Amino acid sequence: MSTMPVRKLSVALDDSIATAAAEAAARAGMSLSAWLNRAAENELAVGRGLAAVSEWEAEHGELTAEELAAADKLLGRVLDGAARRAS
Repeated sequence: MSTMPVRKLSVALDDSIATAAAEAAARAGMSLSAWLNRAAENELAVGRGLAAVSEWEAEHGELTAEELAAADKLLGRVLDGAARRAS
């Protein structure tokens, strides 16, 4: 089994954020490092998604209110399904 290389870092978090993150990691059954890694992955994915939407809109024009509403509805169904599978 291969493992991904890791880089050990020292980071500073606001005390309340550090406490909440440690509690969230414990609830998820993860180490704080693993939880922070997942949070960073999620944030990077959101950034890539927003950049992709901006690129698409630059080429095709802004999304309409109807298109955004349809996307919200689809995302709601996806997230509801994921929540049901997780429980």
